[in-house]
Amino acid sequence: MITAAERLVWRMAAQIEDGAVVATGVASPLAVLAIAVARATHAPRLTYLACVGSLNPSIERLYRSSEDLAYLGGRVGEITIPDLFDHARRGRIDTVFFGAVEVDGRGRTNLSAAGSLAAPRAKFPGVVGACSLRRWCKRPVLVVPRHARRCLVDRVAVTSTADDTRRTRLLTDLAAFSVGDGGAVLEATSVDVDAVRERTGFPFAVASELERLPDPPAHALDAIASLDPDRLRAELVGA
Repeated sequence: MITAAERLVWRMAAQIEDGAVVATGVASPLAVLAIAVARATHAPRLTYLACVGSLNPSIERLYRSSEDLAYLGGRVGEITIPDLFDHARRGRIDTVFFGAVEVDGRGRTNLSAAGSLAAPRAKFPGVVGACSLRRWCKRPVLVVPRHARRCLVDRVAVTSTADDTRRTRLLTDLAAFSVGDGGAVLEATSVDVDAVRERTGFPFAVASELERLPDPPAHALDAIASLDPDRLRAELVGA
């Protein structure tokens, strides 16, 4: 049976075009897997900038940390964090996947705190470079691996990143949205619309041609299984 984790990894990989330049930051193992799957299937000529410091490393398998030194293996060059930001600022990076603790229908994300910054009930990992990279890369993609009201909220408690200049793709284990100015639009789902509404904290419109999230093709499933033999994807997505 195809799992939600495999469907989400494939949906992420499908955002990457052949020849695209992609990058990952810290705490991005699911994005690393999606990039490796894209390279193994439809995008063999992608260029990968890994925050561990390597340019086009050969990814033999997925590790728990996207900073694992194994991702230095097979690199064709080295890249620093300042290099990565410089390339992004110059418009040279096509796609980056961005996670968040909270996302709302306008595409604002919260990686900072629950409550308020002045008196937080809980502190989250922090923005790091996401606020800049999201605005600078050409096609940012937001990813929430566990679709739930606590993550998909009416309004984020703290705005860590936002982009009012364009709409952004938001992927979850159940659905794909377009978010931004004007609110959210449900574009595709693997369940019925009522089930999505029940688990979504922000209001959304439904696309006139609502798609069914496609199952990964056989060759993509083979790539996922080969790259993630420990099935870390199930821990990251929860299914």
